[in-house]
Amino acid sequence: MTILRLNVQYASNTVHIPSRAQFRKWVKAAIRVETEVTIRVVNEAEGRELNSMYRGKDYPTNVLTFPMTEEPYLMGDIIICAPVVEAEAKSQSKSLEAHYAHLTVHGILHLHGYDHETDPQAELMEGLETAIVTKLRYPSPYLIIEGAN
Repeated sequence: MTILRLNVQYASNTVHIPSRAQFRKWVKAAIRVETEVTIRVVNEAEGRELNSMYRGKDYPTNVLTFPMTEEPYLMGDIIICAPVVEAEAKSQSKSLEAHYAHLTVHGILHLHGYDHETDPQAELMEGLETAIVTKLRYPSPYLIIEGAN
């Protein structure tokens, strides 16, 4: 059994944010080694500030991952911007819960060292995300829905 130390910080007044138990389930599905992670759910202003500060992009993004160490165990922070996640779920005709699950798994895979900067890396990471998310009984996060906005 993989050891998980999880801290969830709620820094957004958005109503439909997953519970700590939900985040824990999604993280456990994606980790392979002992892990210590903080997930911080933020509002648009904090999401924009962090994305600007660390990526030089002046807009809030759905998820940011800050790996700290991979040895002797996995440790890092994941920032999820609630208003962006809600807008994306709506525009992509996805359930909000499924989208949060996907972005949590996505963040954990970044902590594991996966990336999507090149096509082969993206293909590998998207395949892992799909396998984990569908095992959690959500639809493939990369499924294209006809008629989505």
